[in-house]
Amino acid sequence: MFLLPFSFLCLGVLLENSLCVEGSDVLELGDADFEVRVAAHDTLLVEFFAPWCGHCQRLAPEYEAAATRLKGAVSLAKVDCTVNSETCGRFGVNGYPTLKIFRNGEEASSYDGPRTADGIVSYMKKQVGPSSVPLHSEADLNSFINTFDASIVGFFSGTDSLQLAEFLKASSALRDSYRFAHSTDLRIGLKHNVDTECVLLFRPPHLNSKFEESVMKFTEPISTSLLRTFIRDNIFGLCPHLNSGNRDILRTSDLLTAYYGVDYVRNPKGTNYWRNRVMKVATQFQLRGLSFAVADWEEFQEELEEEFGLGLSDGGELPIITIRTRAGHKYIMQEEFTRDGKSLENFLEDYFAGRLKKYIKSEPVPESNDGPVKVVVADTFEEIVNNPEKDVLVEFYAPWCGHCKNLEPKYTELGEKLSSDPNMVIAKMDATANDVPPNYDVQGFPTIYFAPAGQKDQPRRYEGGREVIDFISYLKKEATNPLVLHTSRDDL
Repeated sequence: MFLLPFSFLCLGVLLENSLCVEGSDVLELGDADFEVRVAAHDTLLVEFFAPWCGHCQRLAPEYEAAATRLKGAVSLAKVDCTVNSETCGRFGVNGYPTLKIFRNGEEASSYDGPRTADGIVSYMKKQVGPSSVPLHSEADLNSFINTFDASIVGFFSGTDSLQLAEFLKASSALRDSYRFAHSTDLRIGLKHNVDTECVLLFRPPHLNSKFEESVMKFTEPISTSLLRTFIRDNIFGLCPHLNSGNRDILRTSDLLTAYYGVDYVRNPKGTNYWRNRVMKVATQFQLRGLSFAVADWEEFQEELEEEFGLGLSDGGELPIITIRTRAGHKYIMQEEFTRDGKSLENFLEDYFAGRLKKYIKSEPVPESNDGPVKVVVADTFEEIVNNPEKDVLVEFYAPWCGHCKNLEPKYTELGEKLSSDPNMVIAKMDATANDVPPNYDVQGFPTIYFAPAGQKDQPRRYEGGREVIDFISYLKKEATNPLVLHTSRDDL
């Protein structure tokens, strides 16, 4: 199944479930009371939604759970834009869901964090209180860094330190993503070899390993940009724990992930047993442009089945290894993971040598494909859509999409009208059951592209109308060769 990230704007797919939750901890705001009620909160997260929006409906239970867990610390609210258009228009809402953070009644920033309950809770906790927590003793420091998240702590010679002022500016700018603390007593950091003003990045204690340093030191003059770069380059270390809260960040790199029973609460020793074996091999390849992570099999079970075809029977005690690149290429380690790490080492050597076969999710190739609209699956995309001698108009659809169902008879009619054209192919592919090539940006359904003959590396998104005459007009302008239209008796 092709999954749309929640950050994508809802395209108007009407789903049946309701957004109404009895006894909700989410505040409901409207045009009449928005300004007054928002001003009553130091910090408030507001979701602007539409009841028919599928993405909003999928977010609803996560948002509700987050509101309950954050009760008493920070409030969550929502505005139904279908009946409160004045408020939604004032804040430039043009897609759903849109989330914004308000401070003392004023819009402070867009919410760019995770869309899971855990992620929302973690993100919004960082929005409450000071951007950097003052530490007054070694006990305060130990308490602050003893957490499941990385910690950035500045050590300064006094409250009048110029570097402290710059640190506080940086913490305010970066509080959405990281947790900060500071001390104006250098002695508090003696245990960590602090003898002059500096910033230390403490990786989470449960991820401490002999294969890397657990504390990283920043000694340059502090600025927001330099500190941001330092944190970004060091926060995750050699092999972080991939989860729903950090996956979008980690997957901006080519990433190898070991999936198994990761549980740092109930089984930290067993979890690190396999992580250490991954890290031992990772040290040999860490400078070759590939990142590494471990993740809980159960947390990503649905994704593994949809993206890699790995079902329940594939999971077990031994880690399952996958690679996903920024370009969208996917690989699965076929050999069983060995405790000495040799199978992983061999897999990586084959990957860097270009000997691995990419995993492509594909429906079976149709036994017959003689209709006016050619059915494309991932395994035939190269043959049909990337045929260098044909112009191809290809629709990416979802079986459940109402807009796609409305388009189907018109698209079929278009195929019939062009069925006699030897140079033109009208095609469609179920994007929920087949991998979409990375140079096709499919964020909603239907998405239509035109792939001209001889220019298959430069497909053009179709943005025109959805009537047959609209498609015909577009293709007359864009086709490599003059269109050959089939004329029926009804057209005479």
